[in-house]
Amino acid sequence: MTHQTLEHAVVTGGGTGIGAAVARQLSQQGFRLTLMGRHLDTLNAVAKALPQAQTIPCDVSEEDHVQKAFAQAEKSFGPVSVLVNNAGVATSAPLHKMGLDTFRRVLDVNVLGAFLCARAVLPAMLEAKLGRIVNVASVAGLQGHPYISAYAASKHAVVGMTKCLALETCARGVTVNAVCPGYTETEMAELAIDTVVQQTGLSPAQAREAIVRVNPQGRMIQPQEVAETVAWLCSPAASAITGQAIVIA
Repeated sequence: MTHQTLEHAVVTGGGTGIGAAVARQLSQQGFRLTLMGRHLDTLNAVAKALPQAQTIPCDVSEEDHVQKAFAQAEKSFGPVSVLVNNAGVATSAPLHKMGLDTFRRVLDVNVLGAFLCARAVLPAMLEAKLGRIVNVASVAGLQGHPYISAYAASKHAVVGMTKCLALETCARGVTVNAVCPGYTETEMAELAIDTVVQQTGLSPAQAREAIVRVNPQGRMIQPQEVAETVAWLCSPAASAITGQAIVIA
């Protein structure tokens, strides 16, 4: 198996943070890239620096958006052979103070979005007997932390869906894996720091230090470190790896 056979990669949430780093890494490995997300300006900023990249606006929690976006992506760049489900949202609050709409939105984007996008690409992957799906989960998909019940519930669901789908597809040339980063140097981490400041009265520097301590190495994970793991899972070297939740922390 070579990268000449795995040619077209879709990265959701590809305009910032981990998604942008994954897009750049896969582009270096020769993939044609489709970047999807809700904010076209940030997607375009990433895509314009890549040799073969297109952008398509898409809210992954909306079924009709996903269907139209993937049809457009295939029309331009051919069947999708790699899907990186990276689009996600996070919120932080005590469960008893969290509104239903907030909880539901996290599940809609993080879980329903991954489901809809995987469902969109699977028929072609299974027919070709070749494909890679990588779900960007979190260490919060493997353990709990205070005040992130919605986010942790969604990422536990993503890990569970990863394991189930891997068993459905493992004999048909498709691998399905999850990566589970710790706190990563992204806008989402900055939001987490702001939340700690608001809830505890700590300074931003103290809040950052408290968050960094959660990562076993005592530092922020860099988006590029996550991107390199994703790219490895999409490489020939990982063709026998499926159903795994790989911690990057």
